[in-house]
Amino acid sequence: MSDFRLRVFQAVARHLNFTKAAQELFVTQPAVTKHIHELERTHGQRLLERSGSRIALTEAGRLLLAHAEAVAASAQLLDDQLQALHHPDEATGRLRLGASTTLSQYVLPGLLPAFQAAHPRVQLTLLNANSEHIAQALLRGDLDLGMVEGRSRSRDLHYELLLPDELVAVRRATPSRRQPVALSLAEALAHPLVLRERGSGTLEVLEYALRERQVRLSSLRVAFYFDNTEAIKAYLEAAPDAIGFVSRRALARELAGGVLEIVPIEGLHLPRQFDAVWVQGQPLLRAGQRFLSFVQARAKA
Repeated sequence: MSDFRLRVFQAVARHLNFTKAAQELFVTQPAVTKHIHELERTHGQRLLERSGSRIALTEAGRLLLAHAEAVAASAQLLDDQLQALHHPDEATGRLRLGASTTLSQYVLPGLLPAFQAAHPRVQLTLLNANSEHIAQALLRGDLDLGMVEGRSRSRDLHYELLLPDELVAVRRATPSRRQPVALSLAEALAHPLVLRERGSGTLEVLEYALRERQVRLSSLRVAFYFDNTEAIKAYLEAAPDAIGFVSRRALARELAGGVLEIVPIEGLHLPRQFDAVWVQGQPLLRAGQRFLSFVQARAKA
């Protein structure tokens, strides 16, 4: 049972904007201002620095934010444990999920209905963002469970295998419909490339594999960086010479419809895995444990 004033402060700290905090909490902006002033009077210190329309946390504000996040996590854990006592055989409560783009667009939508049917008392929300943003949201306390791709690891987060994946090179399908001829790495990289944005796990896996072959990303002929796979696929459909790199899981419809084709590249294989991730040392909520087990079981089926 956390102090509502702390929730207000967290919202202001998250947005660094009183209006957006009020909208998130469904209260008025004067109410937000009142709660912040009450906290500052209670603690006898300024929590926010205001410079014109800009807001920044003071040192005291950063300390209070860390405390508020710990209180919120503790309150959620208590609620989860109390619900477990009342419903010992059933997962209940809120579960805030965050997933990287490939998972949220091509994997989870087909799994969520079955999970909801099996666990109707779990209230699910899903944030779609790249792997870097998911990690940041977990550390801020905005998510309970993340699902990410890529090789980067934070010492403050715990990672566990969720399911395997593979990146493939892809381009607009050739009219002949014959099996595409394998290209050498040099031939493939001579094409205009369409890639995911910085911070995405997809780009990180590709960049790491190329670095092992002494190829720098900065030396490539990159036509465009996109923040989602659908944009890459649409671009490739309109650009006959371009090559993109996306998850095989994202290509089922385009391959079946003969719109796009996978391009084999000699000596370049891009296996990767999706990981479940949560804050190191923080117990995963029971609903999160059930969701993790559910997805892992479906991956093996």
